[in-house]
Amino acid sequence: MAWRGQLSRNLKELRILLSPNSPSSSSTRAFIENNYKDLKTKNPKLPILIREATGIEPQLWARYDMGIERGIRLEGLNEQQISKALEDLAKGGAS
Repeated sequence: MAWRGQLSRNLKELRILLSPNSPSSSSTRAFIENNYKDLKTKNPKLPILIREATGIEPQLWARYDMGIERGIRLEGLNEQQISKALEDLAKGGAS
């Protein structure tokens, strides 16, 4: 999981959108509860924004240099798949 410490090199901002009580956002909420502290500790200057809105589908957005953004829908993914999606977004910023 060395890639977690490299997030701030490749990303300018990380945004997580989810519904506070929707069943479709349950694994996203669990991912945040279990991983936010580690991600923020390893990337203290990286803005990690968590946006809650009723009825929204869970999404993960990464902003790179020059305002380029990429997003992934998280509905139906478990915590490990969300972590892999984040890793893929981070590696996408390195290229």
